[in-house]
Amino acid sequence: MIIELKELSMDDGKDIFDMIKEIGPGENGYTNTGYDMDYQSFSGYLQMNSDMAKGINLQPQFVPQTMYWLFVDKKPVGAGKLRDHLNDNLKKNGGHIGYTIRPSERGKGYGVLILRELLKKAKEKGIEEVLITCRESNIASRKVIEHNGCELVEINNQQCYWRKRLGSSI
Repeated sequence: MIIELKELSMDDGKDIFDMIKEIGPGENGYTNTGYDMDYQSFSGYLQMNSDMAKGINLQPQFVPQTMYWLFVDKKPVGAGKLRDHLNDNLKKNGGHIGYTIRPSERGKGYGVLILRELLKKAKEKGIEEVLITCRESNIASRKVIEHNGCELVEINNQQCYWRKRLGSSI
């Protein structure tokens, strides 16, 4: 199995577009703003997310975030977001990392893979400790997060808060 985590690129093609459409509007806290676009709007979607990663044209409630695609055997199976730092809102809901697996590829362990790869990217960016949040009822994500060695530090208002220090082993 060949596993690659690729940063969003302006050269991304129809395979990524199709995955975004399949993911739909998002669920369990993951928001997919591209689910209802047509292919002619795809380059604008890529540009918007590329700008967001660079902190260009950010609305006050947002922080820079980088989009990544998880490829398994050259097929895109998931999407992830990594934020370099958090604002007060993201400390309560969202954290440093968000991810989703396209519905047709769920149940194959790809959630564990994408989170593992996003944790590596966070370490490369110099983030010493990540915060990951998920709903208490989201059992699948809770298992993925636990499998990646994150520590549950709090459950508050049906929201779980996980931390992981990014030391030498990820």
